[in-house]
Amino acid sequence: MSSLSKLPPPKAILFDIGGVCVISPFQAILDYERAHNIPTGYINHAIQLGPHDTGAWQLIERGDVVLNDAWFASFKAQLSNPDHWSRYYLRSSSSSSSTGGGSVPPVPDIDAKKLFWNMMRTSRAPDPFMYPALKKLGASGRFALGALSNTVAYPDGIVDEEGNLFEKGLVHDQDEGNPHRGDSRDIKDCFDVFVSSAHVGVRKPDPKAYELAVRELDRVARGKGLGGVTAEEVLFLDDIGINLKWAKKSGLRTIKVNLGETKDAVRQLEEQTGLQLLPDNGRAKL
Repeated sequence: MSSLSKLPPPKAILFDIGGVCVISPFQAILDYERAHNIPTGYINHAIQLGPHDTGAWQLIERGDVVLNDAWFASFKAQLSNPDHWSRYYLRSSSSSSSTGGGSVPPVPDIDAKKLFWNMMRTSRAPDPFMYPALKKLGASGRFALGALSNTVAYPDGIVDEEGNLFEKGLVHDQDEGNPHRGDSRDIKDCFDVFVSSAHVGVRKPDPKAYELAVRELDRVARGKGLGGVTAEEVLFLDDIGINLKWAKKSGLRTIKVNLGETKDAVRQLEEQTGLQLLPDNGRAKL
């Protein structure tokens, strides 16, 4: 039993989207690295290093720039920083079974546009464990539900790397046995509160993002007759460690959702909420 399970149930539950409620865009990154023989984790490393104020990924998630060809060029430059590449390559090679310490190969030639759209397409699929759990939590009426997501704002008529109009809605399995096939394609409809970084101008792990989310959850909870909500009464799920670190610093409870392990995270949600969120056989219902 986790230490969190000893606490009273949360009044509000706050979800990241990518890698929690929908299939992780990190899976698309991993697939790209494997296909192009890039050391696993390098792309995420380059994205996280930013820098915070001027990194292409950081700027697009704050809504400070427009998603266009100029941004894709900037994103490619972020992924091609020779210092970041050199340090990561030497570190990864020295920690592997190889002897390491040799010369550093050229920075990988990453197709930033293809990578980005692969990430966006991957994250249109609902997670087979977390999405049904989210629907059950909403149906229970016992919690204020919110999303706090680092997002990208899509210009009208945006096309992908192949020139096809990009549609950002969820893609539900249309099999007759899928109870969610008729659900809304807009993930926002699952929540009482949806805080999108690109639309509010602040992204995780900035403490202001958590403050805003808690404030909105408090407002909604009062309107639903659940009483006020403090940070300590909010349970936050995310797949990125630094986001969880600063959520904890802001007073929130947290659950780490590891890549490919959403089922385990749902089990932790069951402990916290007292609700059965997985089917009896533990299999996904999508």
